Amino acid sequence: MNIMAQVQGLGKRYLKAFFKGFFVAVPVTVTFLDRVACVARVEGASMQPSLNPGGRQASDVVLLNHWSIRNYDVQRGDIVSLVSPRNPEQKIIKRVIALEGDIIKTIGYKKKYVKVPHGHIWVEGDHHGHSFDSNAFGPVSLGLLHARATHILWPPQRWQKLQPMLPPERKPLQREQE
Repeated sequence: MNIMAQVQGLGKRYLKAFFKGFFVAVPVTVTFLDRVACVARVEGASMQPSLNPGGRQASDVVLLNHWSIRNYDVQRGDIVSLVSPRNPEQKIIKRVIALEGDIIKTIGYKKKYVKVPHGHIWVEGDHHGHSFDSNAFGPVSLGLLHARATHILWPPQRWQKLQPMLPPERKPLQREQE
């Protein structure tokens, strides 16, 4: 009977330690994933060939860095995750083409040229014609930014750091004098 009491005591101590650790680890993990970084699977063809070059055969998994955009510090060429302006339940991933004050020649938008307003960016998918982007919904508020994609993590043969890259034909036409 004495051994049974010791086993029960050990079980209670183990459970108590487990729950203490659990109730510390869960909030720390949730805070990390919400504020610092997380991983996400990229779906669709809108960012080909930069992301998902193999089409439906394999989806890239990217590291999304929340911390790096906490002050809305983005540059032309960055690949960013943002809340869809048309569907707040959905996140989209696009390339930043123009910043506030830039004048951009659009591809099929209702105006041929757009001056990006203060507090906004112009985003596009790399695969024009297969992308739901600023050419469909216009400039995007910086408040919709979610994270910057910094690395491709999967598949292993595509592991790499994502560098900001702006296609030469998509450079802004004019930058407003500050």
